[in-house]
Amino acid sequence: MNRGLPDDKTVMAALTLAGRAPSVHNVQPWRWRVTDHSIHLYLDPARTLPATDPDQRDVVLSCGAALHHLAVALTAMGWASVIHRLPDPAAPEHLASLTPVRHRPTAHEVEMSAAITTRRTDRRRYTSWPVPPGYLSLLAERAAVFGAVVRPVEDRERVRAAVVAAGRSHTADDAYRYELAVWSGRHGSADGVPARNVPAARPTDELPPRAFAGAQLPDPSRLPDHAELLVIGTSADDRRSRLRAGEAISSMLLTATGIGMATCLLTEPLELTEQRAQIRDELLGDTVNPQALLRIGWAPTSAAVPPLTPRRPVEDLLLTADEVFP
Repeated sequence: MNRGLPDDKTVMAALTLAGRAPSVHNVQPWRWRVTDHSIHLYLDPARTLPATDPDQRDVVLSCGAALHHLAVALTAMGWASVIHRLPDPAAPEHLASLTPVRHRPTAHEVEMSAAITTRRTDRRRYTSWPVPPGYLSLLAERAAVFGAVVRPVEDRERVRAAVVAAGRSHTADDAYRYELAVWSGRHGSADGVPARNVPAARPTDELPPRAFAGAQLPDPSRLPDHAELLVIGTSADDRRSRLRAGEAISSMLLTATGIGMATCLLTEPLELTEQRAQIRDELLGDTVNPQALLRIGWAPTSAAVPPLTPRRPVEDLLLTADEVFP
């Protein structure tokens, strides 16, 4: 690349950190184009999940998280971001353009960037230590910056029923099971969900995890789960709203990580149209559209930290200046 400031080394470092964003099945559905004065985010149609995510909601959320990770990383490196979302209505896969401008980072911004490398999806049960209400309020404030609404789930049994129903529906769907098998239980791959990163499916749990392939054997020493459960929603349900919801989720995850809390996103019960509508009507009202559920709490201090999931090399995600995409 032959470009102006920020220099190539800074851009590549920031894009590498952006790649640490969470994504559904760890498909990492983003591509980047770097020009002289801006960075462009695209959704890669080849990495969508027709059976799991037919309306592409999950992958757009994932790209929104990567966009926020990129902005956080650049800010800590001395560059604020001017972001234009969906800049070309004729190109819906072109999700955002980001223009860096000089900025002096604060200590908080540096801490947020540092959380990128330590955040991970922790699917284990959490301990009984309570989450202070002030922490939950802080997460809601961070999400509100991006137009998202965060509400605690009071009717946990309703969510459990949705999780179980989604699992049963997916189990009976051959296309879904094939897609899940393709993207989980992997070894030595730069994407997908490795077996080492998922606990065994536990149907007796309050909120059973997604039944990834190659799940670990049950551990009878696990403590009961005491996670707080939050639902993240938006007033609209278009692609822009989902992109911004992904940014909100990223902000919440990095904030929680900086505090020292464990987090785990739940999207499976929202991948079925009927279940998503019921959760909207029963937990949020008909004016807010649920985009994701978040488990948050304190991980067992005596247990090993879950390993990081693999990521694709940033060089494989770059689009050349003359490359037509998609």
